[in-house]
Parts: sequence; structure tokens; C-alpha cells
Amino acid sequence: MLFFADDFSYYWFHRISHHVNYFWASHVVHHSSQHYNLAAALRQTWTGNATGAFLFWAWMPFVGFQPIWILFMQQISLIYQFWIHTETVDKMPHWFEFIFNTPSHHRVHHGSDLKYLDKNHAGILIIWDRFFGSFKNEEERPRYGLTRNIESHNPATVAFKTWADLFKKAFAAHSLKKGIYYFLKPPGWSHDGSTKTTRQLIRDHNQLHPDKTIE
Repeated sequence: MLFFADDFSYYWFHRISHHVNYFWASHVVHHSSQHYNLAAALRQTWTGNATGAFLFWAWMPFVGFQPIWILFMQQISLIYQFWIHTETVDKMPHWFEFIFNTPSHHRVHHGSDLKYLDKNHAGILIIWDRFFGSFKNEEERPRYGLTRNIESHNPATVAFKTWADLFKKAFAAHSLKKGIYYFLKPPGWSHDGSTKTTRQLIRDHNQLHPDKTIE
């Protein structure tokens, strides 16, 4: 039960981290590499827990799970996710691909191609993505990185640039409501339409290319 509870919590933490700028500003560090290898797995947030990532697991002690075991299971999940950051492994056996997160599934997650954005948020079990509609099979190898790459190898820049950009845009909006939206809306949202979210980009693509629609 602990395993499933932790993995379920991780899925929603991870999914929301891709749909809410406040959490994306921390998680972006992990997606900042334009290469996909074991070193990319080690790109971890500096600000995640300080900005509330732990809240996604906060329900678990209230239903009886001991905090020390929650922390232990989080480490098991993190260790599992290390090996899937590779292009060396193509596909695992079909039954394994159906149940578990694999290099193929996670390559999709790290892709910056429009059809791969915001897909495959699994930690260990890919079944959550299949059940909640965020699953995408790997078709061709993705282009890795961000839709707008940070273009810096300075770890402090990678860790804090997105936060700085959020605050800058929020103040430039000259509206408390719009400023708050910059933290609550998905990545790419802008009050003036100068940048677009994944959903808006997909909508525009489907209107221009009705024969090549993206879900």
C-alpha cells in the first residue's frame, strides 16, 4: 500500500509540476539538459521542497503511513528513475512496458516536441498515465530540452532563471490578478498572448494541420 500511495502521489506531483508555473519553476531544472543520459537524471531541483513539493505526500501520514517509511519509499522511487534516463535501452518486454515506466516512456516525457509535451509523468508505474489520459508512446526519438532552452551551464542560472522570469513577468503585468496568474497558470501562459501554453500551441497546430492532429 505504501508503494502505490507514494507512486500515486508522485504522479500527481509530477503532472501538476508541468501544469502550474509555481511548481514548474523548480522542476524545470530536471528538463534543462538537451541531452538524455544518466547525468541528466542528476539534474535535480534546488527549490522543490522549499516551495512545497512535499505537500503532495502530506496526506499519507494522516491515513497511517509513518513519515520515515514515506521518505524511504521516495528514495526507492528516485533510485528506480535513475536507470530510465538512457538512450541505450530501446524497448523492454511488452508486459514491462505496459506496467512500468521505462527509458522509452521517459524519453517521451523529456521531449520538447509538441506531441510529447506534458506526457508520461509516471515515477515507477506507467499505469497512472494510461488511466488518467497522459500516456504517449514513443514514435521517433524526441528532441530533448525545453521549448525555450536556458542556454547556460551555470547551475545557479539553471536553478533560478525561471523563478526570476516569473517574478519579472508578474510585475510587468501591472495587475495583481494577472501577476498571480503567472504563478498559477501553465508554463507559457501570458496575459498578452506573447507566449503560449502547450494546450494553446496544440490548438493552433491542429487548426493549421487538420490532417496531422495532436491530442
